[in-house]
Amino acid sequence: MKLSVKFKNPIPKLNKPVALDSVIVAAMAGGLVAVLFTGGYTQFIIGLVAMTVILTVGLNVLYGLTGLVSLGQVGFFAIGAYASAILTLAGLNFWVSLLAATIIAGIAGCLLAISAVRMAGPFLAMVTIAFAFIVEHGAIEWRDLTGGQNGLMGFPMPQIGSYVFSERDLVMLCVLLGGIALLAFRRLAVSGWGMAMTSMRDAEIAASSLGYNAFVVKASGFAIAAAMAGLAGALFAPLMMFIAPSNFPLSQSILYLFAVILGGAGTVLGPLVGASVSVLLPELLSDFAEYRLLIFGALLVAVLLIAPRGIVGTIARFIPLARQKVTPVPPEKIEAGLADYPKSDGLLVDDVSIAFGGVKAVNQVSFTARPGQVTSIIGPNGAGKTTLLNIISGFYKPTDGAVRIGDRDIAGKATDFAARNGIARTYQATRLFENMSVVDNVIAGISLGRFGAPFSRIASDENRDFAAGLLQFCGYLGDPDARAGDLPHVDRRLVEIARSLATKPGVLLLDEPAAGLMHADKVALAKLLRKLADAGIAVVLVEHDMEMVMGISDLILAVDAGTPIALGNPQDVQKNPRVIAAYLGDGNSKAHPRPTPLVTSETPVIASLRLTAGYGAAPVLKSVNIKVRQGEMVALLGANGAGKSTFLMALSGLLRPVSGSIILNDEYIHNLAPHQIVEQGLILVPEGRQVFPELTVRENIELGAYKQPKPVSRDELEAILTRFPRLRDRINSQAGLLSGGEQQMMAIARGLVAKPKALLLDEPSLGLAPAMVEELYTILGELRDDGVTILLVDQMATMALSVADYAYVLEQGQVVAEGSAKDLLKDERLIDAYLGGADQSKNEKVISEHA
Repeated sequence: MKLSVKFKNPIPKLNKPVALDSVIVAAMAGGLVAVLFTGGYTQFIIGLVAMTVILTVGLNVLYGLTGLVSLGQVGFFAIGAYASAILTLAGLNFWVSLLAATIIAGIAGCLLAISAVRMAGPFLAMVTIAFAFIVEHGAIEWRDLTGGQNGLMGFPMPQIGSYVFSERDLVMLCVLLGGIALLAFRRLAVSGWGMAMTSMRDAEIAASSLGYNAFVVKASGFAIAAAMAGLAGALFAPLMMFIAPSNFPLSQSILYLFAVILGGAGTVLGPLVGASVSVLLPELLSDFAEYRLLIFGALLVAVLLIAPRGIVGTIARFIPLARQKVTPVPPEKIEAGLADYPKSDGLLVDDVSIAFGGVKAVNQVSFTARPGQVTSIIGPNGAGKTTLLNIISGFYKPTDGAVRIGDRDIAGKATDFAARNGIARTYQATRLFENMSVVDNVIAGISLGRFGAPFSRIASDENRDFAAGLLQFCGYLGDPDARAGDLPHVDRRLVEIARSLATKPGVLLLDEPAAGLMHADKVALAKLLRKLADAGIAVVLVEHDMEMVMGISDLILAVDAGTPIALGNPQDVQKNPRVIAAYLGDGNSKAHPRPTPLVTSETPVIASLRLTAGYGAAPVLKSVNIKVRQGEMVALLGANGAGKSTFLMALSGLLRPVSGSIILNDEYIHNLAPHQIVEQGLILVPEGRQVFPELTVRENIELGAYKQPKPVSRDELEAILTRFPRLRDRINSQAGLLSGGEQQMMAIARGLVAKPKALLLDEPSLGLAPAMVEELYTILGELRDDGVTILLVDQMATMALSVADYAYVLEQGQVVAEGSAKDLLKDERLIDAYLGGADQSKNEKVISEHA
């Protein structure tokens, strides 16, 4: 079972908080009445339920809101119990001891959080388990303070003045504090603090880029959970009148987590239901005490399978809730309000560089993004565009240079610091808070500071109206209360932009916002970006759709291999020879002609017929017809985002086509699973090599023959090493220690041992040094001459055409040109496909005149 949870549905909320408060008050009153009319053991059980509610409310904050798993809550429970017991035995007033025990446990939680919250998954769970063991064995060994295995007893009961509490009074106190804890959780869940926690749970990177400090938010969740456990422990000591290490076994922590999940993680009433079941069920099964954990384990498995949202969450699905009325702020008011956003002097990037492992991903880049302008950053794959955005937004610390907003240098500062100083951003792959509603996603962007404004009710009517207005202004016309994780791709893009605007940024960074959008959606997006710029926001755009970039940009920075190669207006950059060379190659690559002309059958080995495929609602490929004949090397070219890798994924079965057919050796394969396609002889060498780094080179190569009837023979391996001599000396080295070029050769070798009928190569030159690229392409030419059928996708068009027999050019998912490699090398349509056309008048202009 995974130790971190991605909720499948948003936490159910009652839109009228008074109704939920009434339920809690009624439950509290019912508990008090039950205490008054019962006695003895039943009264004691009610007290245990109330204390468990207090503890699980805290754990619900940590796990249900923040998404962090702690299996050490019994440690904080023990700290609270021992602190209260020791202090009261020393003569301190019970009420002071109660407060002190709560604070001590909370401080312990903060100290544990310093290391724990930087971890995730099983590592976080192991740290908390280790903490619980330390507390348990510390109580055993520290005999002078804790009494060791003999424990402590004889605690004085609470008193007010001369009135000494009875056991019934103490249980009633527990019930009151349990109800107060539930009310406090409800208010926390709808506050800015709760919004910060749930944002961290769903998408920590996105939450940080909204200004929330990840460490502070997570540590506060740990502190609250620990303090609540300490409070419950402080009540446990006088109720039991005896405590010993045996009262705090590790298994108890598992039961507390069980109670939260069973009741409904993140729900307000979940702790009450979960605590009732976890305490009362053992009493009902007292005759089977030795099987208690077995029964709980089986019940937990059943809940996770049947009702993953817990009892309360599952019931809430069937209760119709009144929708909260939303009156969106009119788009014209939103647009006018953009002009009132805090303005800066723009963004200055001054001589910024960063290196990873000695390789400079960004090398001395400088530009200024001014308010009221769209500044675009372009370049081929691996040029360093996203890395540059990550430096600006605080994800990476540059090795050199400065990033300034006005007169403030934010280079190297944390992401949340950059966000609070006016920088907002979107991502290549949208990062929404998927378990929150659409409107709550936007509300989460409203500036709350690093801590999340713990005492504000962020989801107020005013904020909901503002968020709904932002959504409409950005073009989102769907249900504002829809779950964000259920949105189609285009709506996810719009919601992410609206959320960024909610932060009231001076600078908006957009990383490939048009990726995967249809043409009409791209036009609407372009108009939106121009509106934002015209309102005075400095828009910085990374985008591969050159038509869009050339149509809306005021300034374009072109980079290649991390180094700036051009800076200027669209017309000048578009005609710049260095920019053309960066996208297509410099034309000086070594030719790899065939020694003899290709003689082959016209019947293709691979063919796609009217192939349409994509992600979600937006098709990327649109009725694509491509064929590759026996022994032929075909190049598939086009700009980033044109659909090249999508086409290879569709061929290899990793992406199911929407319509059309794929044929391999006269057999339809578009309905086959990926492993079945491999068995048919179609082998993909994926982008990025995808090696198994912990395995040796030999093991990686041999895995390629996994679907073959016989393993790789000695002769076959020798033939591979003869073709790839660089691998011979590294055959027993771990694959992760190879250079990028050596890994690429190994990946191709792995594909060859599968005895492919056709080999698909996706961006084999990506990230390689020029000398290594030349060596690799020499090998590809030899494979072609040996009769291997290859479909090649590579960003470096001239390099690919130097070995190809035939080529196709994709633009926006459609074939716009095809022909022999020799002819296409001179075809202007190739440049048009990469840079949006040599004639600026061909670009679809979304604004005829702008500042």
